[in-house]
Amino acid sequence: MSILKNLPFEWLVGLRYTRAGRRSGRNSFISFISLISMAGIALGVAALIVVLSVMNGFQKEVLDRMVAVLSHIEVSDASGAMNDWQSVAKEAFKNKAVKGAAPYTFSQALLMREDNLRPVFVRGVLPQEEPKVSDVGSQVIAGKFDDLRPGEFNIVLGVEVARALDVRIGDKVTVGALQGQVTPAGVVPRLKPFRVVGIFDSGEYEYNSTLALIHIDDAEKMFHLDAPMGVRLKVQDMHKAPQVAHELAGTMSGDLLLRDWSQQNRTWFAAVQTEKKMMFLILALIVAVAAFNLVSTLVMTVTDKQADIAILRTLGASPFSIMKIFMIQGAIIGLLGTAIGVGMGVLVALNIDVIVPFIEHLFGVKFLSSDVYLISELPSDLQWSDVNIIGWVSVILSFLATLYPSWAGARVRPAEALRYE
Repeated sequence: MSILKNLPFEWLVGLRYTRAGRRSGRNSFISFISLISMAGIALGVAALIVVLSVMNGFQKEVLDRMVAVLSHIEVSDASGAMNDWQSVAKEAFKNKAVKGAAPYTFSQALLMREDNLRPVFVRGVLPQEEPKVSDVGSQVIAGKFDDLRPGEFNIVLGVEVARALDVRIGDKVTVGALQGQVTPAGVVPRLKPFRVVGIFDSGEYEYNSTLALIHIDDAEKMFHLDAPMGVRLKVQDMHKAPQVAHELAGTMSGDLLLRDWSQQNRTWFAAVQTEKKMMFLILALIVAVAAFNLVSTLVMTVTDKQADIAILRTLGASPFSIMKIFMIQGAIIGLLGTAIGVGMGVLVALNIDVIVPFIEHLFGVKFLSSDVYLISELPSDLQWSDVNIIGWVSVILSFLATLYPSWAGARVRPAEALRYE
């Protein structure tokens, strides 16, 4: 109580106006409208935090699955062949952020089995080195990744490719190179039978339906390559891959081309970022509507308190002091609503893996069916930077909403306000 007594009178009056009035039904109604405004801000802030956390969760889940198949950084030679990939990898390891390296080739081809055709990307890999840069070896659900041995012309298919061609472990598929072979009879396609020794499921439909893996020696023979096309690198933190790629570009020798995972999936990444920004703007409108409800609340308060304003002006209060009273009242409502909303949003976002299954069990529904969606559980990735931005946006909007009513209260003329009192 002693702390309150030491506050400036603007704070004391503003705090008093925020509390519910007991003697006047009109005051109670105004306080009820204030509570509704506070609840609207809280719900808007909480919804914004939860939705952005879920979007971040989906992005992280998909990105983890993509990078499990792709590499963090690809280093290729401008000539199309890297004769000494070990030296390039050794040079890359001078950067402490690089944790793994493996050679690769990459070509387009057609897979054929009976009347079925399937266009795919064929990646040549070294089975003993590939686990250093990707998790595709651990994603094999049938057969063995290590059965990719040189000279045996074995192949590992994505699960959707295998389903489309109706093949199983041990079946033969014909790989047709898009580059033709010149013969006396003309240009004919290069065809080679491969035996299916593995089927992988990356969790990402795009790669399950378009990717096939063969041994890098077989790829060089099949596609008439003299050497690997480049080296795939894995870094300690995939989010820093663009920065590491930029650093490597300035330190590595030779005519090399470097491309990180964000450049390999530029369209998808840009689409996700745009979607997140638009969702933020759309949901921020909810917070804006709730915040600007403060305008009507404060306008009603100013109208109801005109006699109080006149008395304060008569006692020597300046127009700016009157303005501060109503700005404090609106700011308190906005701050409390924001704080409650942040608390609710963070609590839900951190426990969404418990809340969603409870709701599904309670109402007997399934939001993400495993038969339809690749992700059967609602993911959440709370980022405190988002929470910080949302909180400040809510507070600023609430403050802006107080300006006009406070200015209107400061313009009340004491003589006119007290004329009919």
